[in-house]
Amino acid sequence: MPLSLQLGLSAANVTAQIAAARTENRIFVRFFIGSVWPAMSPGAMANARRRRYGDRMKTSEFITLLRRSTDKQLVFVNDEGTTIHSGYHLTELKAGSLDTVDCGGQKNRWNETIVQLWVPQEADDDFMTAETFLSIYDKVGGMIAIDPEAEIRIEYGDENFFPSNYDVDLVTQDEKTIRVQLRPPQTTCKARDRRAEAGASCCN
Repeated sequence: MPLSLQLGLSAANVTAQIAAARTENRIFVRFFIGSVWPAMSPGAMANARRRRYGDRMKTSEFITLLRRSTDKQLVFVNDEGTTIHSGYHLTELKAGSLDTVDCGGQKNRWNETIVQLWVPQEADDDFMTAETFLSIYDKVGGMIAIDPEAEIRIEYGDENFFPSNYDVDLVTQDEKTIRVQLRPPQTTCKARDRRAEAGASCCN
């Protein structure tokens, strides 16, 4: 085959590959923008921010999400998709205030709203609705001072969830359900976090 023809075919192949790559990229971008992004609820976008920056959901944010869909069932799940059993009860709401001293000798203070859940031995098959949850929350809010800016935590434990006060990591919903994804709490050294940029030891 003449060299000029070989070069022509090679150039054509390269052009075809580039065109295919561009088409594939356009398809990917169209899929990402058209399918994935609109499917992300405000809660999902907040979750992306929360995972990146390590902040925690506030009580007011959680309650606002529930008030938008009061007729839906409220389902709590972990990262593996395991749910807290249906028929759970909201047994206690706690408004906690913590005063601490970290290893750097600095005092810290923050508030927490702790929602305690419990599943009776003979639980029914229905999940609590957001409306029922809110009616309990509003009643308790008339009896004790609940800080709307406080971090909200879910206290629970069973054979699938080790007993802990879980962070609320994500709230999503479909036609019938509000899904609250729980995240185990993580410890940190506040002094180290403050001094990381200076490169100092956490406890000095």
